[in-house]
Amino acid sequence: MQMHSAKRVEIVIERPLESRLTDALNEAGVTGYTIVPVRGGSGRSGPWTREGQVGRAGMVMIVCLIRPDRLDSLLEAAFAVVERHIGVVSVTDAQVLRAERF
Repeated sequence: MQMHSAKRVEIVIERPLESRLTDALNEAGVTGYTIVPVRGGSGRSGPWTREGQVGRAGMVMIVCLIRPDRLDSLLEAAFAVVERHIGVVSVTDAQVLRAERF
């Protein structure tokens, strides 16, 4: 089976910013992503969990697989939202089947 190069982008951001980020990704031409709730973790301020938080508080992770030539537009859109808020953006190399889906 033939594999194709792609980029996997993971963006962890505060949940109230989720729709702002997905709107920015859609405007940048990103056609697919997965949103996963984040239950907890540890960062510069130490460990944290969603337990006991009220409403929409907490974090989400948005995962995108895209063609390498589309990475810059995705990162520009993501950075415009993430730069002034809590958030982490990571990019890794990936291999995918069915490259036409990305």
